[in-house]
Amino acid sequence: MFIFPAVDVLDGKVVRLHRGSYDAVTVYHDDPVETAQLWIERGAAMVHVVDLEGAKAGVPSPALWRAMAEGGVRFQVGGGLRTASSVDRALAAGATRVVMGTAAVHDVALIGRLVSNHGSDAIAVSIDIRDGEAQGSGWLAAGRPWQEVVAELLHVGVTWMVTTAIARDGTMEGPDGELVAAVVAAAPDALVVAAGGISSNSDIEHLARLGASGAIVGRALYEGAVDFLA
Repeated sequence: MFIFPAVDVLDGKVVRLHRGSYDAVTVYHDDPVETAQLWIERGAAMVHVVDLEGAKAGVPSPALWRAMAEGGVRFQVGGGLRTASSVDRALAAGATRVVMGTAAVHDVALIGRLVSNHGSDAIAVSIDIRDGEAQGSGWLAAGRPWQEVVAELLHVGVTWMVTTAIARDGTMEGPDGELVAAVVAAAPDALVVAAGGISSNSDIEHLARLGASGAIVGRALYEGAVDFLA
């Protein structure tokens, strides 16, 4: 089971959004690199960095990638990565893996080309689901039926799939086990990483039993409800 501490960055600070709302922000730390370094020191193999401003505007921040790499952090990154050139730059700047949401929903052909160019371990997709639809554009625009999106992504060789239950994100109300199980069933050969609502170590154990290969944990780590890295 891969565990990825979440480092979500907005206005240069580490934050969590409540159910993806940019109007419901909790600030946890002032320095994203120091925060990421802390999780690595406590045992995380990789952190999950999200450029929230990039996700909203569709323009990622290379400075964030470089700062993480210069700080010795092994990281995967998402937020605003919607073109081949932005992916190339992120990987060249030091990201181990990029996570693409908007392109995964609306430009599957691009995802296929990136998997061919960089390998399936370097390209992850984010299947962020609300009301049965996979959404991109910082969760601010209309999406597509998630089952359709998953099938298309499998067809172009995607291995890593992050699935977020948007209604649970940042809530610590527990993960959407039914949704995770459905995605695992729809993508039996993929590595499904679950996110959204995780509130305890038992939640992580439950996700593992459902077949998830990993979990992204944010608020529960920052508020001390999960101690698996201690």
